[in-house]
Amino acid sequence: MSYDRAITVFSPDGHLFQVEYAMEAVKNGTTAVGVRGKKTVVLGVEKKSAAKLQDPRTMRKIMKLDRHVSLAFAGLVADARVLVNKARLECQSYRLSMEDSPTVEYISRYIAEVQQKYTQKGGRRPFGISNLIAGFDSDGTPNLYQTDPTGSHTAWKALAIGRNAKSVREFLEENYEESALAESKGDDEAPMKLAVKALMEVVESGAKNIEIAYMKPGEPLKTLHPIKVAELCKEIEKQKEAEKSRKKKKPKSATK
Repeated sequence: MSYDRAITVFSPDGHLFQVEYAMEAVKNGTTAVGVRGKKTVVLGVEKKSAAKLQDPRTMRKIMKLDRHVSLAFAGLVADARVLVNKARLECQSYRLSMEDSPTVEYISRYIAEVQQKYTQKGGRRPFGISNLIAGFDSDGTPNLYQTDPTGSHTAWKALAIGRNAKSVREFLEENYEESALAESKGDDEAPMKLAVKALMEVVESGAKNIEIAYMKPGEPLKTLHPIKVAELCKEIEKQKEAEKSRKKKKPKSATK
């Protein structure tokens, strides 16, 4: 029997191959990064270069779900559009029923449930995307969640998905505490700088192909202006050059 063709049939060793193939679609997608600060949540994505006659506004990888929740994805763009529309409708339905805004965890759980349903019914295929869902609850608590094609959802301080996610995730693990310390000392741009640094590890074209969006308590999603992104990239490059020069300057050992 072809276990890799039937979505509802497990292989003898316990795999659902169609779900694993959906995970491969995520790995082939452009990189997306999320960073949760104390007063800011940041989403950053690697942008594809637009064709000469193409309108770049139609190539969005960071989308607003509600006034306080946003999403970035890696994987199939068409799948993301369908899932985002479902999530937006659920946000409106929740507001109508509860007369309150849904929490970030609620929306993340809803998106994960939709993705999970598409792994156990015939005639469907899994969503070939992974999502980073960021926002603030009504009490000002920052949140960052991830969902994947299996239908799981987990909370994170910082995470990368898509192409080269492993190396970017390792970079975030090494530098997150330093960024959190800088933010606690008053550097409000520390989460943005960390997101830009992480993307620069894998984006070859630098600021040209990096998009950064951020949210603060009680404020809507804002996209960082390309000029500001370029300034951050230049500042990071200068810091790297300064570190390299310091490493090269070693005290000369005395020779007899």
